Amino acid sequence: MQELNIKNYAHIGDSVYEVFIREHTIMMTSNLKRLHEYTIHFVNAKFQTELLEKLTPYFTEKEKDLARRARNIPTSPSRRIDRALHSTATSLEVVLGYNYIHDKNRFLELCNLMNLLINFDEIIEL
Repeated sequence: MQELNIKNYAHIGDSVYEVFIREHTIMMTSNLKRLHEYTIHFVNAKFQTELLEKLTPYFTEKEKDLARRARNIPTSPSRRIDRALHSTATSLEVVLGYNYIHDKNRFLELCNLMNLLINFDEIIEL
């Protein structure tokens, strides 16, 4: 399979990460307002950056290279968040997107790792 532009991996990675999170948050409530609050607790640049830091030791050399390259993607000036934070969060999305496209088994391994690293019980405090 051909290599894609790094932005394309970020695009699909953003989607699969959000679906991964939503698979957990839908089990926590049926209240739409709370469901949204629970989801955005985990789907934001700050949380994704923290998660990336925890996952990086488990990355392959290829994944580390993808993450490094993703940090150099130019960001839109309209973003209301810190550009460095956004770039780092995008690195997680790129790694997930790359594996989702090219190596589903590795993608599932990363999902299992995220299940271990994310404390979904902390959301109850919201």
